[in-house]
Amino acid sequence: MCGIVGYIGNREAFPILIKGLHRLEYRGYDSAGVALINKDGNLNVYKTKGKVDDLVAFCTDKDLSGTVGVAHTRWATHGEPSSVNAHPHYSQSKNLAIIHNGIIENYAILRKRLSEKGVTFRSDTDTEVLVQLIEYIQERKNFDLLTAVQLALHEVIGAYSIALLDKRNPNQIIAARYQSPLVIGIGDHEYFLGSDASPLVEYTDKVVYLQDGNIAVIRPDEELKVVSILNRPLSPEVQTVDINLGELEKGGYPHFMLKEIFEQPECLTNCMRGRVNVDRDNVVLSAVIDYKKQLLNAKRFIIVACGTSWHAGLIGKQMIEGLCRIPVEVEYASEFRYRNPVITPDDVVIAISQSGETADTLAAVKLAREHGAFIYGICNAVGSSIPRATDTGSYIHVGPEIGVASTKAFTGQVAVLSMLALALAKEKGTISDSLYLEILNELHEIPSKMEKVLKQNDAIADLSRTFTYARNFLYLGRGYNYPVALEGALKLKEISYIHAEGYPAAEMKHGPIALIDSDMPVVVIATHNAMYEKVLSNIQEVKARKGKVIAVVTSGDDTISSIADEVIELPDTIECLEPLLSTIPLQLLAYHIAVCKGKDVDQPRNLAKSVTVE
Repeated sequence: MCGIVGYIGNREAFPILIKGLHRLEYRGYDSAGVALINKDGNLNVYKTKGKVDDLVAFCTDKDLSGTVGVAHTRWATHGEPSSVNAHPHYSQSKNLAIIHNGIIENYAILRKRLSEKGVTFRSDTDTEVLVQLIEYIQERKNFDLLTAVQLALHEVIGAYSIALLDKRNPNQIIAARYQSPLVIGIGDHEYFLGSDASPLVEYTDKVVYLQDGNIAVIRPDEELKVVSILNRPLSPEVQTVDINLGELEKGGYPHFMLKEIFEQPECLTNCMRGRVNVDRDNVVLSAVIDYKKQLLNAKRFIIVACGTSWHAGLIGKQMIEGLCRIPVEVEYASEFRYRNPVITPDDVVIAISQSGETADTLAAVKLAREHGAFIYGICNAVGSSIPRATDTGSYIHVGPEIGVASTKAFTGQVAVLSMLALALAKEKGTISDSLYLEILNELHEIPSKMEKVLKQNDAIADLSRTFTYARNFLYLGRGYNYPVALEGALKLKEISYIHAEGYPAAEMKHGPIALIDSDMPVVVIATHNAMYEKVLSNIQEVKARKGKVIAVVTSGDDTISSIADEVIELPDTIECLEPLLSTIPLQLLAYHIAVCKGKDVDQPRNLAKSVTVE
């Protein structure tokens, strides 16, 4: 869940490592550190609680020389956020230093065993246990570092990506990966390491994505050596990454989150490019063409996802069931993997993850594969673990999402699910030609309608100031907009730390209405669709109890506008595509309330962008 950066070559490592850590700040973290081997062969470790800038300040008077180094941002799992628990971690002799993402699940047993052998620990972390184990094996049998790493990893239960320095072999980095991403960038007599490609793209577009169980021996003047944990030589696949460096910068916006909200019209255009044809009369997904038999013969679809992706899955369920007449279940991946679910070879499992590295979703994919299901991935990060673990799928192509609270990835996921539903419905013959063309034409118009919604940003910023006092929010929606209510509540919780809950509007009477009073803001998505009158009744129930109503309505609505306290208007669109528009004002509302409260919008506390641990 945290960030790894490494460098080995002829340049000074520290500036490259720090810039890389800044690139990875979006992943969420609570401490940072760096390890460098200087020209005299000293292995220097510097680390501190706080942000990367705190680390830079801490290092002001330190020896920062060296062309070999690793760096890390930590999100606490074992041990509180502190300088002592921050990475890198020395071995007992201080000959080795390690950085690690993931969790060593059997660390307590290993720690007890090593303590009984006389090993002294400095931190509370599972990571230090691993470096101490590696050194213990290395010294007991006089093994080289690679062999010691292989033997140590045989004893480890859990997930990891690691990078390891040895002061006695200063021209080498050992890296390994299992269920936690690690990328190696290949330069000219130099190599770069990263949790993803963002720290590397400034220097090279040639990368190797380490696979599970791979160990890399990285030396600047040699070809990259990759072996298995059993020491079997492997031939790594060198890939070309295509990330525009400008996409990783704020581009004049005060926060990445706001930038990414405003990027959504362009992102949706990119998402549809090459899939919806210029005549707007056909949608083509290569996965549906290549795997038509598996998809059309499915007796059931199971969508597995977490957080925002789960909300997108709820919308996809309605689209697929409504247009394709196939039953769809939507499961939290974290629950699905542990409840002994019924999965058959007639099922299609759709795994949704922005990062493609979500640990629970990856585990759900593995479980589904063991039961013979066909697996379809929907991801944003090209080359990530879920695309490699699934049978087929679709990228959402919305570009790097840096803000921890997902925005453009959500609308990209909904757009891909909409196109998947349309493509399958046409192949199955469960949709009329007129409805198919109507939805396709409207999907093409969504980016321009998003632009109209975004023009209300200043007005939403103004009304947000009114609600910074609130300690609780209620979000209500019906049909396709019920998942949008859940997503709106999640956005507010994530970045403003205001408690918020989303409900189907009709369920308000079954409990939540007890909370309504003059201090309770209620956001109601009340667009002019089939359930408009029902939602209008819910608004009247809130107003009868003096609740403050922020209504998201269809442009030109006079009825709800006359009774709501605040109104945000949306362009009219077909009901199944409404979430692509109605989610935007809720993103802006959460953003501006958080800004008014002085919160760290892009890096909210306790959260990580890529949840690579359970």
